[in-house]
Amino acid sequence: MPDIRRQLLAAFDLEHREHLQAIRQAIAAGGEADTREIFRRAHSLKGAARAVDLPAVEEHAHALESLCAELMDGQRTLDADTTAALEGLLDAVEDAAGAAYAPPAPKPAATTAAVADETVEYVRIDVEAVAGLSRAMQTLSGDVLDHGAIDEDLRRLASDARKLERRWRDTRGGAAVRAREVEQGLKDLSRALNELSVRRVRAGWALDQGLSDLRGRVEEISQAPAETVFGGFATMVRDIAREAGVAVDVRVTGLDTRADRRVLQALKDPVMHLLRNAVSHGREAPQARAAAGKPERLTVAMTVSAASGRLRIDIADDGPGPDLARLETAAVEKGLMPSRPEGAPAPTPEELLAHAFAPGVSTAQGVDKLAGRGMGLSVVAEAVRKLRGELRLTAGRPWGARVALSTPLSAARQSLLFVDIQGRQAALPSLSVRRLLRLDATRLETVEGHPAARIAIDGDDVIVPMVPLSALLSGVAAEVPVHAGAVSAVLLSHGRRHVALAVDALCDVRSALVEDLDADDLDADLIAGAVQLDDQAPALALDPDALVRRWLRDQRQLAAGGLGFAEEAEDADETTRTILVVDDSITTRTLEKSILEAQGYRVLLAVDGLDALNLLRSGQAMIDLVVADIEMPRMDGFSLLQAVKADAALAGTPVILMTSRADAADVRRGLDLGAEAYITKQKFDQRELLAAIGQLL
Repeated sequence: MPDIRRQLLAAFDLEHREHLQAIRQAIAAGGEADTREIFRRAHSLKGAARAVDLPAVEEHAHALESLCAELMDGQRTLDADTTAALEGLLDAVEDAAGAAYAPPAPKPAATTAAVADETVEYVRIDVEAVAGLSRAMQTLSGDVLDHGAIDEDLRRLASDARKLERRWRDTRGGAAVRAREVEQGLKDLSRALNELSVRRVRAGWALDQGLSDLRGRVEEISQAPAETVFGGFATMVRDIAREAGVAVDVRVTGLDTRADRRVLQALKDPVMHLLRNAVSHGREAPQARAAAGKPERLTVAMTVSAASGRLRIDIADDGPGPDLARLETAAVEKGLMPSRPEGAPAPTPEELLAHAFAPGVSTAQGVDKLAGRGMGLSVVAEAVRKLRGELRLTAGRPWGARVALSTPLSAARQSLLFVDIQGRQAALPSLSVRRLLRLDATRLETVEGHPAARIAIDGDDVIVPMVPLSALLSGVAAEVPVHAGAVSAVLLSHGRRHVALAVDALCDVRSALVEDLDADDLDADLIAGAVQLDDQAPALALDPDALVRRWLRDQRQLAAGGLGFAEEAEDADETTRTILVVDDSITTRTLEKSILEAQGYRVLLAVDGLDALNLLRSGQAMIDLVVADIEMPRMDGFSLLQAVKADAALAGTPVILMTSRADAADVRRGLDLGAEAYITKQKFDQRELLAAIGQLL
């Protein structure tokens, strides 16, 4: 079965269960049931079944939709007979969907391989079993590394044998018989060792390929879409805002991003708190928003994405933004920084904003249900640190605040750069390293008595501090290590601030398991854990973000002068066309996204018309075309189309309506409202959709 088919069935499995549960809960409400919501759920269920080509499920869902339509139109009441009929249809849908996942009986003439190709089984996998499989993979990884060491030993023995052969040839005397026998024996030994080395290399390559395949399969099992954990957060934010009396628009994108289930679960509470914090600190009086030229409602946006092995979650609001003066006062009160003498330079924004994650620091005016005690962000920071992640708060432009959270996609292994520091190895996440440097020592410059280097970053020359990593870890001043006239360093970035950490040597890059480390004599703020090494002391796993913050704290004067600070590069021109897909069905969204991305389009997703309108008006993405369903909660496709065409800034954006409603009046209404095309799902052909998009773009 193609991968897209597997993805669609997996998405439908989640979606149809959600619809069935919601309908059953609505029915249980009796006379207070929202009949329109029941109808919408049944309609979406039918469309999702059609999208994955499950006719039996679609047939029962259609009957369910028809019965719900009679309820909504008042032709029926939710009495005992109707309730029983609804329950029967729900059970029929559930049975038909369950049968869709059951593999058919194998045909007598079919081979095992053929049957395997025709069927897919979905099973529940215990999280501990997955963790055990992951640990087994890590052990196998260690075995592969051991084989690499054996390779080196074999090469050394082969070299030694060749040297011994040459020595014997040079020193042999009168060509005695025994001498010839020894010489031949040395030749045989050398040949055997060479052959063994070649065989070992081939076997090692095969083992490495098998390990790579195993790792991929384990990661696939271990991962889940972010929607499984964060799917209800938009509703939660609206509920929180409503209770606090805050008018809010919520936009959540990227929930189809996949990551390790354990990572997503570990981030559930931290992300929930960050969203709550965005409402708390983003709220302001309507008069203040109007005076600043902001929309009437507070906007809270959450974006989930993945790239280069890391999960990134960005949470932004368009409120007043961080109060740096109040933050400095709070940090001084907590003893996190000294009082600033009159005339002294102000702390850098990075330093102040980093203190927002310290325990007890709060800029709230008072304590209420949303905020005020200053403990929430410190809990977020600790959870992210345990995941070996990074957390950064920045001020928005021209207003608002943004929190960028980044962690490895997997909770187990990481790709690490190993460096040597005064004879001991340490490790840095390779994905956090901006660049590896090897500079001529004579090229180092001096800024206010401190070493620095001129480095090209994003097309600009930036004077970057050159900091001995040993000094940063120990707190004791040290010289920049120089070997053979050169300096080896690792370039780290924290936002637009850059710091080069000088080390004795750059050793290796490989995947390894980072374990918790509990040692009182170490600086826990800088160390994320430890990596076990064969026959050596464990290597310290360092926190790159914390290292840069430590330099900012220790060298406040230099940082305030702009050392290591680079202007933000302008984004490159985008040539890829962007299409916004709007549909409340995750199955339909997945199908349309896969079709469009296969044609080279960039695809953004929205769960209903209001979500789409917020995204369109935000200006954070240039959207070239909209493909929208009609039947959706909060704002349907017709209302979205009307709002787009009534907005002067959006009116030129083409809109294609896609729906199962093929009624001529509906088609005419959509076209009258300004839709560029109207495609019905009953006769949906992806070629028709792509052709329509091609003509419009």
